[in-house]
Amino acid sequence: MKIAVVGAGAIGGFLGARLSLAGHEVTFIARNKNLAAISQNGFRLIEADGREQHATQAKAVADGGDAGAQDCVLLTVKAHQVRDILSSIQGLLGPETAVVTMINGLPWWYFQRLSGPYENRTLESVDPGGTVAAAIGAERVIGSVVYPATELVEPGLVRVIEGNRFTLGEPDGSRTLRIEALSQALMGAGFKAPVTKDIRAEIWLKLWGNVSFNPVSALTHATLEGICRDPGGRAAVEAMMKEAQAVADKLGVAFKISIEQRIAGAEAVGAHKTSMLQDVEHGRALELEALVGSVVELGRITGTPTPSIAAVYGIAGLLARTLAASKAKLAPSPA
Repeated sequence: MKIAVVGAGAIGGFLGARLSLAGHEVTFIARNKNLAAISQNGFRLIEADGREQHATQAKAVADGGDAGAQDCVLLTVKAHQVRDILSSIQGLLGPETAVVTMINGLPWWYFQRLSGPYENRTLESVDPGGTVAAAIGAERVIGSVVYPATELVEPGLVRVIEGNRFTLGEPDGSRTLRIEALSQALMGAGFKAPVTKDIRAEIWLKLWGNVSFNPVSALTHATLEGICRDPGGRAAVEAMMKEAQAVADKLGVAFKISIEQRIAGAEAVGAHKTSMLQDVEHGRALELEALVGSVVELGRITGTPTPSIAAVYGIAGLLARTLAASKAKLAPSPA
C-alpha cells in the first residue's frame, strides 16, 4: 500500500517505521528537524524489548503534493494541529484515499455517518465552523483508537514503551474492503488491529480516562498512580467519570466496565505521566478541547450537567493560557 503518515512524532514514527519495514511505500509528512532526519537517514525504531530497527526506505516530504495520491493517510498529529495541516495534505487525497484518524479525544467526525437526531452536527470545540469536515469528506474517514505508549527520542528515532494495538472502525459500523485491507496491513507490520462495529464506544472508553486523568494530572503534576491513591485525586476523577458516563449514555454509548475497574486499570499503569502533564512540563499546547472541552460541549448538546468536568476544564484552560502567554514550561524540581 501507499501510505502517508501525517506527523513524524512518537505514534506516527512507530506506525510508519514498522509499515515501511513490512514493505509498504511509506511517506512521512514532516517539518524542520524531523523532515531533515528522515530524508537523510530514514526512521529508526527501538522496540519495547530493546531491539533496534532501521526503516531506511521511509521517505519524508513537507507537502503532500510532493508525495501524490495515497491509498491511505494516517493522521497522527494532535487534534488541535489538524486545521494547520489541511492544505499540506490535499495533494495526498485521490478519489479512493482513506483518512485514518489516530488522534486522542473526540474526533471532528463524531456525528458524521451516525443516524439519529444529531447526525452531521458539528463539534465546535474540535472543529470550529466545520473547517476540517469540509476539507476531509466524511466518506474518507476511518476511525481508530490508539493504545501504545511511545516516545520520540530525537528526530527520526522513536522508542516503544509498551503496547501495539490500534482498534479500527468505519463510522457507520460497516465492514468494508478498505478497512479489512488496512487491518491486514497493520497486522502484517506486527500490530494488533481489530475492526469494531462500534468505534465510538471504543473512543469513549479511552476518553473516559483522558477527560479526567489528563487535566487533573496537568494541574497537580501527579502520576496516574498518585492520583488513584490520593483520596482527593480519586474523588475528583470519579466525579468527572460519572458525568462523562452520563453524557455517553445520552448518546447511546454503554461502557463495558465500571468506574472502579477503569480507575484500577489506570492505577495499574503505575507512576506514568499523562500526555497532558508531559505537555505542561515541555511547554507545549494542551489537547484540552478534544479531551475535555468536547465532553462539556456534548453535555450542553444532550442536556446533561457536567459541573465537575466544566470546572476542571476552566482551570486547566487558564493554566494553558498562562503558560502560552509566558512561553513557559512548568516542571517541578527538587528544592
